[in-house]
Amino acid sequence: MKLFGLFLLLVLLPFGEASQAVSLSSDSQKMKGVSLVAPPTPFKADPMPRLQQIGVDWVAAVPFGFSYVGQATVNYNRSGNSYQWWGERPEGTRKTIQLAKRNGLKVLLKPQLYVPGEWPGAIDFDRSADWKQWEKEYETFILFFAQMASEEEVDLFCIGTEFKLALQKRPAFWINLVDKIKAIYCGPLTYAANWDEYQNVPLRFWRKLDYAGIDAYFPLVDKATPTVSELRRAWLPKRQQIRQFYRRVGRPIVFTDYGYLSVDGCAGKNWLVEKAVKGLPVNERAQANALEAIFQTFWEEPYWMGSFLWKWFPNRQGESSYPERDYSPQDKIGEQTLAKWFGAEN
Repeated sequence: MKLFGLFLLLVLLPFGEASQAVSLSSDSQKMKGVSLVAPPTPFKADPMPRLQQIGVDWVAAVPFGFSYVGQATVNYNRSGNSYQWWGERPEGTRKTIQLAKRNGLKVLLKPQLYVPGEWPGAIDFDRSADWKQWEKEYETFILFFAQMASEEEVDLFCIGTEFKLALQKRPAFWINLVDKIKAIYCGPLTYAANWDEYQNVPLRFWRKLDYAGIDAYFPLVDKATPTVSELRRAWLPKRQQIRQFYRRVGRPIVFTDYGYLSVDGCAGKNWLVEKAVKGLPVNERAQANALEAIFQTFWEEPYWMGSFLWKWFPNRQGESSYPERDYSPQDKIGEQTLAKWFGAEN
């Protein structure tokens, strides 16, 4: 690491946390990650060499469970029956991890919940009994994958994603859950907070983890095709907030999820762009500019450990009906942006 970089790293460290300097990144140690879409059927071919061609060195395996609005349940197909896609079932998730490691890639295992018509941050209950039932079922779900993470020796495990209300209202459950996971899996842990949630997650929870994860879908610029300079200016106050957050929590930052649709306005309010995506003009340049801006903004930040792009279709399996507009930069200008940053000597 350059001397200036080491000096900056030490300046940014919170008081009493200087020992963490060894866990922060030099420019060449960023997590150059992508999230793999779990395919509906077994891989047609090993998808990992294709990723390595553009410099990817981490992949996120993302099996989904299901919760439903107003129901204190967490459903996941542990038995291996066919109602879930192969890549989300235990055998598919395990195979994904094994293929990645066989190719020398590191693995983030990031089990998530899909909530039809809503998002995990909205999960909420009026009755304590419902909360306890949901928490019991979520614990079963996440400990199942913690066991897999231990058996497959994954490099990083995410214990939850975007549970905005659940963490605010029920912090004791999550703090105790960390201890239960650590009894099974001895590797590093993170939690993936939504961009509007991360500053409100309890400090004592963050400090039980190794990395503070942010799903970085920050709204930036609503223009159809903002320039990289315009996007970088929009990032500046958000970067300052993340720096201050790092100083407070004393944990390196990972963007556990981020990405941009390849359509007009993709760097604006992502949740609105998603709803309108099928009717929006294709715009690969807007996607590529947004990717370029996020790397230019954060790459030199020593507390920023890297990121996991949403998303990548292995062998193009499982693609949506509108791949030209979807998040994946495969065979688009954005893929060249990734290759430049992931493959460059930094």
